[in-house]
Amino acid sequence: MGQLSAKLRGAADGYTLFFCPGCEDAHAIRVGTGPGPRWAWNGNADAPTFTPSILVTATVPPPREPDDPPDRVCHSFITDGRIRFLGDCTHALAGKTVDLPDLPRHMQDAP
Repeated sequence: MGQLSAKLRGAADGYTLFFCPGCEDAHAIRVGTGPGPRWAWNGNADAPTFTPSILVTATVPPPREPDDPPDRVCHSFITDGRIRFLGDCTHALAGKTVDLPDLPRHMQDAP
């Protein structure tokens, strides 16, 4: 697919990627029609809105107990090009709202 804007990159199977400044990593969600969970998108690649919220969790490998919570949580709403990080995030931007950053160089298309 390729770069959609300075802030978004399209990928195979309907995925759209953005850079999360809280996790300092890319997050991917599926938009449009098709199987599996999908997010609604306002179609604005420069000031996107995605609904519903985006929840990303990560867990380190075992040994773990079955009811252990995830090690990392990033839970946010992206509205009009701004990310509102919810209080259950485990990174430093929990509870803050920031502009959706431009994609870092390594996520951009080659010129």
